Amino acid sequence: MTKDRLKELRDEIDRLDDRILELLNRRAGAVVDVGRIKSDKNLQFYVPEREVEILLRLTAENRGPFPNEALKAIYREIISASHALEKPLSVAYLGPRATFTHLACLKHFGESADYVSQINVSEVFEAVERGLADFGVVPIENSSEGIVSNTLDMFVDHNLLICGEILVEVAHDMLSVTGDMDHVRKIYSHPHAIAQCRGWLERNFRGTPVFDVESTARAAELAVDDPSAAAIAGEAAAKIYGLKSIRKRIQDNTNNFTRFIIIGKIAPNLTGNDKTSILFAARDEVGALYLMLEPFAKHQVNLTKIESRPVKTKAWEYLFFLDMEGHITVDPIAKAVDELRTRAQYLKILGSYPRAI
Repeated sequence: MTKDRLKELRDEIDRLDDRILELLNRRAGAVVDVGRIKSDKNLQFYVPEREVEILLRLTAENRGPFPNEALKAIYREIISASHALEKPLSVAYLGPRATFTHLACLKHFGESADYVSQINVSEVFEAVERGLADFGVVPIENSSEGIVSNTLDMFVDHNLLICGEILVEVAHDMLSVTGDMDHVRKIYSHPHAIAQCRGWLERNFRGTPVFDVESTARAAELAVDDPSAAAIAGEAAAKIYGLKSIRKRIQDNTNNFTRFIIIGKIAPNLTGNDKTSILFAARDEVGALYLMLEPFAKHQVNLTKIESRPVKTKAWEYLFFLDMEGHITVDPIAKAVDELRTRAQYLKILGSYPRAI
């Protein structure tokens, strides 16, 4: 009886899979038609707000038991494959492969995009500005380590916009060729990853030398060539470099996330779930910072981040980076920014873009 029931259920699953495949190909046909219209009318191929609309609608309508996070992951891959049918997206990122930036790219743009690894944040900005890539992905802040100052500095010299954001949980694994803790005689990783796993290393590998390298991916490369070495890296590194896990999730803080931004030349439209980011410099006067921030309080704009950076061309002067809830086209933010413009020595709108979902 049990065997008969299992067969019935498996036959039903097969029929559903056939139906899903049929619908995916019908969807792909519609996508191809959309691509032709965009090409004929010279319209933008990648529309971030449309992707957000799809994901929000589907997760709102999902009644389960299929989980929403899995649903979003599946549809991001469907959307990624759809872009490839219209026009493959090229994405520059802070490489190499298997870094958390690479993982952020895969999470947002899927497996079907063309990824171009760059050796530093400046090269990512250059690639996008020169048209060598459609978009770039770079880290902007970490919940434990704070802001990535080099990324903020790039916006002063480059005319690019923030088109979106990606949140990635930073989970570190101890990896090696053998997967055996007893074989480990040395450990490699990026300094940030080492700092984030310091307590676990003290408890489990006190006395074992730990070496700084330029990235967690480089650590994985070194571990591949040396059975006595281990790497602290993300799960993606194990898959890409063929390493085995000695221990998973060894980071001391289990609530550690890195926020990445997508940079490009497009300005996403309003989605209703947006952020706006700006840079400004205050005039040299008493109460200057208060005067800069007062318009946001006046118009009830919720500021979610304020960060200062020294101006490189002049000592003791600072640029301020602000994140706020909402879109620049909506009155409260538009009015606050217009008032700020009359008070600031320098103002640059970095973009309004969909919040990470």
